[in-house]
Amino acid sequence: MPATSRATTAERRRDALRTHTERLAAYVAAAANRAAVPTCPGWTVADLVAHVGQTQRWVSEIIERRIADPTQLPTHVAISPTEPDAWPTWLTDGGARAVEACSDEAMTADVFNAAGDDRTGGQFWLDSLLNEAVIHGADAAYAAGQDVEIDADIAADLISNHLAMLTSPTWAARRPESAIALHGDGETLSWHATDVPAGQWFIERRPDGARWQPRTGEADVSIDGPASTLLLVLTRRRPLTGEADGLSVAGELDLVRHWIDHTEHVSG
Repeated sequence: MPATSRATTAERRRDALRTHTERLAAYVAAAANRAAVPTCPGWTVADLVAHVGQTQRWVSEIIERRIADPTQLPTHVAISPTEPDAWPTWLTDGGARAVEACSDEAMTADVFNAAGDDRTGGQFWLDSLLNEAVIHGADAAYAAGQDVEIDADIAADLISNHLAMLTSPTWAARRPESAIALHGDGETLSWHATDVPAGQWFIERRPDGARWQPRTGEADVSIDGPASTLLLVLTRRRPLTGEADGLSVAGELDLVRHWIDHTEHVSG
């Protein structure tokens, strides 16, 4: 089973990383400086800016230095600007550095992969950086009272990345309560994006852990809808509300609710 099922090339993901970082910066500029972020309880826009900007720079250093030994990971974090007017530029500068770091050569270089799956380190970090920009971009949009725009192919890739993380050795080691909660007796969930050919994900909850494949099939619960809507549901950025935004759920609703309730990422 592949760790990811890609709908895009590395070049496309780099372009999307730049675009979504710029959108994030625009949402931040439109939000109140210290506004609460409704989809990240306890966070303000300032917290969001610091988290994304620090992550971009920290990951860029890992890739630039070709760090393969996890004991050598950077121990410092960048300090975000105190003035809100400086936040958008600080974010776009960090995004531009990350795009440059994630070169084609970096995709095959010996770099530490924190997920411990079969991606290269460069692939893992590019996926992770893009996920940060898109999902926290959605957070910033909601804080600004604006709509979220995510292209279907990018959303599909990030769903695959999300499932790869949830079924990775690192998730089991660091989030054992979540990994154990996803065990089961053969219960199945089928996710289908209606707007992109590669949008198929079939999850089976086994006694030894959850597994997924890039396909659809008869399942205990089937969730269909635009890829961006599925991504936002899976990452807890919008509720599972049936027909809204083209979302359709058929089968055991409690099963999909249980999956979502037990797959929250630590950073929000």
